[in-house]
Amino acid sequence: MTSRERVRMALEHKEPDRVPIQDSPWSATINRWHNEGLPPQIPVREYFGYELWGFGADLSPRFPVRTVEKDEEYIIETTAYGGMRRNHRDRSTTPEVIDWPIKTKEDWAKIKERLEPDYTRVDWASGLRNFRRAREEGYFITFNAAVGYDLFQNYVRSEELLMLMVTEPDWVREMFQTHARLLVAMAQMMIEKDFQFDGAFLYDDMGYRNSSLFSPRTYREVLFDTHKMICDFFHSHDMPIILHSCGCVKGLIPHLIEAGFNCLQPLEVKAGMDLKELKPEYGKEMAFMGGIDVRKMASPDPSAIEEEIKTKFEVAMPGGGYIYHSDHSVPKNVSFQQYERTMELVRKYGKY
Repeated sequence: MTSRERVRMALEHKEPDRVPIQDSPWSATINRWHNEGLPPQIPVREYFGYELWGFGADLSPRFPVRTVEKDEEYIIETTAYGGMRRNHRDRSTTPEVIDWPIKTKEDWAKIKERLEPDYTRVDWASGLRNFRRAREEGYFITFNAAVGYDLFQNYVRSEELLMLMVTEPDWVREMFQTHARLLVAMAQMMIEKDFQFDGAFLYDDMGYRNSSLFSPRTYREVLFDTHKMICDFFHSHDMPIILHSCGCVKGLIPHLIEAGFNCLQPLEVKAGMDLKELKPEYGKEMAFMGGIDVRKMASPDPSAIEEEIKTKFEVAMPGGGYIYHSDHSVPKNVSFQQYERTMELVRKYGKY
């Protein structure tokens, strides 16, 4: 069975030969693994047998990116969105946003002018070359893009964006939908120019430690229509949609299902996203991807990760609808040997 067939079956709530495998180690984690035995000439995707391969377009306003300041530990850069970020030089953590381009509606008007579909938003040469390789090797190929609230944290300070969703819902909805129309137009262009996608993988972090960052009511009023428009487009091309949303988004799940999302990822354990709770409650309507605690991977007790995988797979696997992934990204405190054992356990307990 190819990865394309395996992932599709899981998303359709059918049982394939085994649980599909996908993951997201940090670049700093991969650097550590190279020093611990990971062959540098073999891509991580290939070495561990990941099964999704994503492609996309540049959906930013395409401002020039330049280095403002750097030292041995940090680098400060402008972004393609017109903001500024500080990051560790090894890109081992989520970057700190230190300036935002949209502070007024006039700022948005200038940004909006730059958000038009354009052939040059896609790297056609390398993109199509890699797409053909991915198709030949049987990967499940996705159109990847950030959307909605999470995307607009690049444009508007997070606290201000949350306030605007309540005080200026029409303006925020218009910003979300403007980007969504660009996303749809570029996905359509790529489909017409020979990309063949099996699904979509969209990113919209909407959760915090114990709840969503905004209420289900606010989600319905400001963001639901944008999500539904995007999902309707991909469904019209027979493409199931995986939604990445970190943190606790349990309260939004019924609305995400109604919007059209087919799978939720990554199920962050420390935020209360318990796979053993979610699968029985929503497993007939939504597939799940993730939920394996990275803290157990890093534990010096090897039985911790085995118990984590065994007990969660027992609940998540029946009837299909589950894809393995860590519950966020694999941090650099997980050794190469610990991760190899994790993958061995996934294959051991993931057989149907």
